[in-house]
Amino acid sequence: MTAAQFEQLGDLEAEHVLRWRFEELIRVGYDAGEAMILASHLEVDLHAALDLVGRGCPTATAVRILL
Repeated sequence: MTAAQFEQLGDLEAEHVLRWRFEELIRVGYDAGEAMILASHLEVDLHAALDLVGRGCPTATAVRILL
């Protein structure tokens, strides 16, 4: 989802998208702070964030790569 598409969402839908992104990041091992930062940066590809950790990349390193 692009930032432009996100801006078109209603408040409830936008909250749902951010919560889903956050929960997925937590599920694979990011801590709450890292997950909040990545979830809120819509330019970050969620699949790439999940894949990096899934392949053994430390979460702190993944955050630096993704941002």
